[in-house]
Amino acid sequence: MTTPAQDAPLVFPSVAFRPVRLLVICAVLTSAAIIASAAAGPYVMFGVFFGIGLALGLLNAVLVQRSVESITAGDHPLKRKMALNSATRLLVISVIGLTIAILFRPLGLGVLFGLALFQVLLVLSTALPVWKKIRTGDPDADVIASPGAASSADEAPKD
Repeated sequence: MTTPAQDAPLVFPSVAFRPVRLLVICAVLTSAAIIASAAAGPYVMFGVFFGIGLALGLLNAVLVQRSVESITAGDHPLKRKMALNSATRLLVISVIGLTIAILFRPLGLGVLFGLALFQVLLVLSTALPVWKKIRTGDPDADVIASPGAASSADEAPKD
């Protein structure tokens, strides 16, 4: 007998998530967006809204980390609980972003651009260390080995 997907245990790879590094990158990008939008004319608020979008993305990422930690800390973490948590969090952040975009249009659209760019930053900041670890087999890369993971260069898959 097999376990239904919604009742299957959660298994997450362990990777290095560095919210402070992302915060610094977001601050630099926000500053650059404000300077660029101010130089383009009366569009300073686009840069501000862009920074708000980056901040919402960072908030979402930190909340994801906390929810994964709390859900997987239980004896029997379920996918259903994680899915409901994710859906609720994404709904709230989307409503906030869209509300700002609509109320302050057209400059408020910067929030959506900030949210989108943050997702790219998040993927890159977590995928690049993993890719580096896989390619080099370097145990000092920014990846935390999960139990049962390959720990030597001989065991790591190569392209």
